[in-house]
Amino acid sequence: MAKSASVYARIDPDLKEQAEAILAALGIPTSNAIDMFFKQIVLKKGLPFEVRLPYEMPLNMAALTEEELNEEIEKGYADILAGRTKPLEQAVAEMRKDFKI
Repeated sequence: MAKSASVYARIDPDLKEQAEAILAALGIPTSNAIDMFFKQIVLKKGLPFEVRLPYEMPLNMAALTEEELNEEIEKGYADILAGRTKPLEQAVAEMRKDFKI
């Protein structure tokens, strides 16, 4: 199929430069990379990567004051009462994925 549609996007110049340098090192023209990205969106029926908020580091419980520790315990207890829990196996699998262990 002939390529005749255009995509116009305004992006950060530094981001564009960095991405183009990597693509050049890979020997992939920018237009081909965008085409590959769009094909993956169609194949996956969504973005071809996970989109989520940045990971927050776990609390260092030893560094908390007694008051802060009690607040965290209360939050955990409220989560339990509200049913915001998950099976241990799921929690461990998520931690392994998040921490790459």
